[in-house]
Amino acid sequence: MPIKPKLIMLSAAVLLSLMAFNRMALNQAATAPSASGPHYTSDGQLKLPENYREWVYLSTGFDMAYSASAMQMDHHTFDNVFVNPEAYKAFVETGTWPDKTIMALEGRKAEGKGSINQNGNFQGTERTGLEFHVKDESRFPGKWAFFGFDDGKTASMIPTGASCYSCHAEHAAVDTTFVQFYPTLLPIAKSKGTLSASYQKESGTTEGK
Repeated sequence: MPIKPKLIMLSAAVLLSLMAFNRMALNQAATAPSASGPHYTSDGQLKLPENYREWVYLSTGFDMAYSASAMQMDHHTFDNVFVNPEAYKAFVETGTWPDKTIMALEGRKAEGKGSINQNGNFQGTERTGLEFHVKDESRFPGKWAFFGFDDGKTASMIPTGASCYSCHAEHAAVDTTFVQFYPTLLPIAKSKGTLSASYQKESGTTEGK
């Protein structure tokens, strides 16, 4: 056989091998879990996403409480909210949260005296709380679950009888999440038509206007 046809056959074989490898890599990427999504221990505890502060920042609340009878603390508190990048990107495109969304709620004590500050408050280095709201449709009956962390690296799911579940279900703007408090996302949900009926009634909001 002449040399040239041999080279053509060899090149074709290499090309087919590369195409098969690329298909396999794409399939693996499509089925692999999100790098910043939820990860669990063998007994179902959520592993602490230690890099959550590198996620997309959504908002900060100051001394927020969802009940008029909430216990008053002896200090002011900031609540910072972050979400994993993949979920944020999907929300911007669709107006709702995809499976494997994970949101962080970080509490920090407010400080009033420090350095040159003469008025107002700033966030201190002390973290007063850390909770995660996780969407994992195949794992949780209600699709979403809450986890509260103390100083450990893992946390068990907060029981569904806790008031946080019913509060979010009854008052959340989008998919049991308080998008109404996220100034860059609320307009997106409104334009995409994904605001919950309960929130629209509660707030007197009309989608698309």
